[in-house]
Amino acid sequence: MNPDPTSLDRLHDIVVASPAPWWPPAPAWYWVLGFLLGGLLVLLLLALLCWQRNRYRREALVELTRLEPALIEPTTRAAALGALAEVLKRAALTAFPREQVANLSGPGWFEFLDRTGRTTGFREGSGAILERAVYDQRTITTLDEKRVRELVFLVRRWVVGHRVEDVAGGNG
Repeated sequence: MNPDPTSLDRLHDIVVASPAPWWPPAPAWYWVLGFLLGGLLVLLLLALLCWQRNRYRREALVELTRLEPALIEPTTRAAALGALAEVLKRAALTAFPREQVANLSGPGWFEFLDRTGRTTGFREGSGAILERAVYDQRTITTLDEKRVRELVFLVRRWVVGHRVEDVAGGNG
């Protein structure tokens, strides 16, 4: 052997450490997993609450779909228009405080629907059919299918898209 300490004969191969195992993970990964699961649980809870809060919308849409054929048929239109007004009022009473909605009728009711639905269709458009049909039976017989479909579209759009304002004591 060569006594020279700088000799290349004295070099050894580099010993490579074994790779770090995947399991068990470092403690920080447990924290990350815990936060992710907690966040997922919060999101699922919020989605469930939102789904429950919008139950009245789904029920109103089912009722509206059930009423639509009767609204199109001239012989059953009068009763169906009354039921349509009931569905609309019931949805509003569920979403908004009773004190704010229950006593509304006529122009005040249509102004409320337009304000919460961000439209002008109830005061100026097809929504006025609802009020006229209650007091004037001739309105029902002179309605054409196009106007009835516009009214159904307007009511459906309100049920789906109305905004529940933040009012103390509201149900929605």
